Amino acid sequence: MPMPHRTQMQVIKRRLVGKDGAERVRELRAILAELPNYKSGPYADIRKWLNAELAATRTRARVVHRDSLAVRREGAAQIALVGAPNVGKSSLLQALSQVQIKTGDYAFTTTRPAPALTRVEGVLVQLVEIPGLIAGARAGRGGGRALLSVLRGADAMVLCHDASAPFAELETVRAELAAASISLRTIVAATRADEAPAGAVDRLRAALELEVVPVSVLDDASIEAFRAALWRLTGLVRVFLRSGGEIDREPIALRPPATAADAARAVHGDLARRLRGARVWGASARFDGQRVGAAHELCDGDVVELLAPGAPSGRGDPSARRPW
Repeated sequence: MPMPHRTQMQVIKRRLVGKDGAERVRELRAILAELPNYKSGPYADIRKWLNAELAATRTRARVVHRDSLAVRREGAAQIALVGAPNVGKSSLLQALSQVQIKTGDYAFTTTRPAPALTRVEGVLVQLVEIPGLIAGARAGRGGGRALLSVLRGADAMVLCHDASAPFAELETVRAELAAASISLRTIVAATRADEAPAGAVDRLRAALELEVVPVSVLDDASIEAFRAALWRLTGLVRVFLRSGGEIDREPIALRPPATAADAARAVHGDLARRLRGARVWGASARFDGQRVGAAHELCDGDVVELLAPGAPSGRGDPSARRPW
């Protein structure tokens, strides 16, 4: 026996609170599937209302998509640099990637997402600077809705905060991210750390349950330490391929848990099918050159010789063949 239609309508509206775009479409479809398929009466009216909401949501989604600031993904991972206006995001991106970005000592110097590729532990990673977020971003202030849509596609984010600035600036950004239900792997970059008062970074660490990395674009050592933190943030595993006694200088990046079969698949689609095992040097091996099966789980930095005679290699180039 269905619940009274007025109660049902209240339940439906509560289920739709805070849902936009594709999430709202999914919820509307789920509700429609749960409703009794009456052809007339109050429940037929509810179904008609839900179908109208579904059509309106699809129309809004098309408009948002047309106005969005999409960033084409490149590299093994995409990490967003996020923060309030004028906290040093552009300078940090420029120091990490050598890309030339307009910088200035005033808010909103950057008005669109700025992507750049950089090598982190030998792996190409895409960094995307998100223009400064302000209070009300989720409601569209400062173009925030489109900026947040870009952020949703990232694998992880760096919260950038001027180490000398009031903590409230960072809290405003975190509140907007929480309101938009954006939850990614996160570290905090305490920018302009060389100019910060004594103890400022320690106070920031005490206030947050996140890794805080002090960084200054004028300090090469801090930039390198920040690169190491970025690699940890990706959550990836590097695997170096060995063939004919030679080790490739450029690693393959895999998402854990990463196996020998995953490494073979990253080289060529046919190689995983032909794989008969591997020899491994590194943390996952009990001894150097250990013979393992295709399901052997690899560790970051392992060297792997894939054993699949006659299989193609060359990182996906079928014309480049050599015995493994």
